Amino acid sequence: MPPLTTAGPPAAAVPVQRSSPDQGPPAGKGADRAPRAGRRLYVIDGIRLVAALMVALHHYAGTERVDRPGNVIWGRPVGDLMPTVHHLAAYGWIGVEIFFVISGFVICMSSWGRSPRQFFVSRVIRLYPAYWFAVLFTTGVLVAVPGVWERLKIREVLFNLTMLQSGSGVPNVDGVYWTLWSELRFYLLFLVVVAMGLTYRRVVAFCCVWGAVAMLAPAADLPVLELVANPDGAWFFIAGLALYLMHRFGPDLLLWGILGMAWMMGQLELGRRIDEIEHVSGWRGAFLVYTVFLLFMAAVALGYTDRVRWKWLVTAGALTYPLYLTHYAAGTALISRLRDTMDPRLLVVAVIAGFCVLSYLVHRLVERPVARGIKRGLDRSFTRLRAADRHG
Repeated sequence: MPPLTTAGPPAAAVPVQRSSPDQGPPAGKGADRAPRAGRRLYVIDGIRLVAALMVALHHYAGTERVDRPGNVIWGRPVGDLMPTVHHLAAYGWIGVEIFFVISGFVICMSSWGRSPRQFFVSRVIRLYPAYWFAVLFTTGVLVAVPGVWERLKIREVLFNLTMLQSGSGVPNVDGVYWTLWSELRFYLLFLVVVAMGLTYRRVVAFCCVWGAVAMLAPAADLPVLELVANPDGAWFFIAGLALYLMHRFGPDLLLWGILGMAWMMGQLELGRRIDEIEHVSGWRGAFLVYTVFLLFMAAVALGYTDRVRWKWLVTAGALTYPLYLTHYAAGTALISRLRDTMDPRLLVVAVIAGFCVLSYLVHRLVERPVARGIKRGLDRSFTRLRAADRHG
């Protein structure tokens, strides 16, 4: 799944600090709510892992590709092998939209009070270590297990390490990387607000302006505007931003209105994705799942889940990003080789469990040490830049 946390404690576990009234709503209950200092949003880490597992199950047993006769992954339609699992897994793609909503929530939370430099460093050290490992790991698996996915040229694999391949017309090593391009565009847009200084009014204005541009961009028929506005994902991120403002300042009619608009625009995007890409699930079911998720996130934002303080959820959340990055191409390639060795349901569980273990090792042995090294290097670089400015 898409990256959501910063170095150190996961962003979803960052203590909540209420802003002063002049940064929040000018009037109303929200500005006067007592702070929940020191509380950690463990529930969000759990939601992230559930969303990642939904996506993994979808890729292994719920896509249109794996349900085709003679497909290279299972050899026969997965709907024939495990019809109940396939029916449920067909809706797992909604985990991506769930990631986008959570990303809007967590990025706003973890960026509050930070400088643009801190925002930049936090994104780099969170995005790249696990991603670099995933690119090299997936490439190695596809070399060892050919025939399921097309291997890229070496120069294309190396360019994938920049994470900018989607903007340069270079194929992804793994198809799931498309979401990172959407995340990157959100970060660049939100960096403008971070540079101005995050306040209630500025984030609300950002939501309204971005939403308006995202609605108008397709009709304007301007590719550059559509690229920046990201209409396919904008309203999911906006929903997350509105939910975080509710969490920090309390709900009001304006925030409920933004969330309601995001809900209505989001259901339209869900329908488009079903019609144009997925072709395996119904709009009603997808809309129901998304609605229930938003209602649950509203409960989280309003503090109804604050009593959930299971520390193991922080570790569970840390698995999400490596799991999302590594599971798809490598996992389906492995399934193609192991499909005749055990029951297909057991195989799916075994492969997902294996990638969860791998994700834990990546988090402990790759993400943590590499992130610390990159952070030290970037901090020294920015210190040198400031010194150079002072001395001309």
